[in-house]
Amino acid sequence: MLVLESSESLGGLASSGEFYPGFKTSIAHTVNHFSQKIANDLDLASHGFNSKSGSLPIVGLSIDGNHLVLKGNELSGVAPEDSQAYGTYLDSMQRFADMLKPFWLKTVPRIGSNRLPELLSFASLGLNLRLLGKDAMREFLRVFSLPMRDLMDENFDNDILKAMLSWDGLIGSKLAPRSPNNSVLALLYRMSGGQDDAHQVTTEGVRGLIAALHSSAAAAGVEVRSGTSVHRIHVGENDAGLVATGVHLKDSEQIDADNIVSSADPQSTFLNLVGVEHLEIEFTNRIRRLRCDGYVAKLHLALDDLPKFSGLTRPDGRMIIAPNLDAIEFAYDDAKYGDFSQQPVMEIVIPSLQDKSLAPDGQHVLSANIMYVPYNLKKGWDKKAREDLCKLVIDVIERYAPDIRSHILYEEVLTPLDLEQIYGVTGGHWHHTEFALDQLFMMRPTFGAAQYSTPISGLYLCGAGCHPGGGLMGGPGHNAAREILR
Repeated sequence: MLVLESSESLGGLASSGEFYPGFKTSIAHTVNHFSQKIANDLDLASHGFNSKSGSLPIVGLSIDGNHLVLKGNELSGVAPEDSQAYGTYLDSMQRFADMLKPFWLKTVPRIGSNRLPELLSFASLGLNLRLLGKDAMREFLRVFSLPMRDLMDENFDNDILKAMLSWDGLIGSKLAPRSPNNSVLALLYRMSGGQDDAHQVTTEGVRGLIAALHSSAAAAGVEVRSGTSVHRIHVGENDAGLVATGVHLKDSEQIDADNIVSSADPQSTFLNLVGVEHLEIEFTNRIRRLRCDGYVAKLHLALDDLPKFSGLTRPDGRMIIAPNLDAIEFAYDDAKYGDFSQQPVMEIVIPSLQDKSLAPDGQHVLSANIMYVPYNLKKGWDKKAREDLCKLVIDVIERYAPDIRSHILYEEVLTPLDLEQIYGVTGGHWHHTEFALDQLFMMRPTFGAAQYSTPISGLYLCGAGCHPGGGLMGGPGHNAAREILR
């Protein structure tokens, strides 16, 4: 087996790189819901990946320094009523996440399929749902379709708590708290991992997971070639129709293969690597219509010392700047019309507190996910627009960490357009295509390519644009491998 990676480093959006001399980071700055089953199947523990390392607390930053802290299942900084409500909420949501969990690692059957294994997949989901009990099943079916705003308002009073708990259901998607779609489902998806559903930065960081995956693959006899770009997938014909027979590299080398498995996003795979001349017009149109515009920008800061966040002894956690749900909604409204918000909401991590190798001794890296920064900026992404965004985000951070500017050695901001250009991900979208109900399950990414196989024999998909979706989870590759090995 041969793996071809266009970048010099492995991992895609999770790859680590130096953005300033001595300072390294990756776009994916934490490990959250990587499947424990996959970790066990690949024996990643023997290759250095510790899935049981400590989790990061979530800190809802308050401008007055009275922050909310969620560590494990313990919530502090809120009224007793909200603290008690959180326990009830978590129990209910975790039951729903556990019910869905096996489904993420199964191929979703085609609509109308009568094959017994595929019918059993639907049957097992129905059984899991029924085993919740009648009341819990009704509650799941109700909660499943709620806007995030309604779910939070039903359960809590504290504004920062509502914004903090909604974060994982919204980030990476083109959704706001009032969006009537699938943000609750996205939240349950991210609660289905193997690390007690918490985010982690281990001593080896995200790169430790990538290194373990590489080591496991090498031990299984897989050859990995980095810095090798595929220019085109070669499509031939046989008696059964079109068939993928190999790839052409950008240096004109041709590699023949029985099966081609693409982890690139669906639009890149079909429109660029395969070519529309090999696809039916209806299928091509469905691929073109996929919503792929990214909405998250990245800020990286190289710091000469650890900044002091008012009210925190140590800024060691996922720090959320979102004072209320309206702040998130208004930032989304700005992005919807082609601007970035003048009051941006964001998630901040200082991963060098756990992974000392990311920065020189005594110095640190700050990594921030900035929500609702549009891929298509109305005035265009030029140097000034990037500088304006960077200054604005640092201004907001400075309200909570007054000394931050005195420690900055270098700053880097990456828009969704930059992520597309650097990592080859259409639109710079975390999930390769929007995580929305019309692009999920048996419709992900679209009819005709939703079970990892494609209209071209021998060509398969295994990236975040497949079921179940993106994030450092491993599900698309796991499921695609099972389909190919059938």
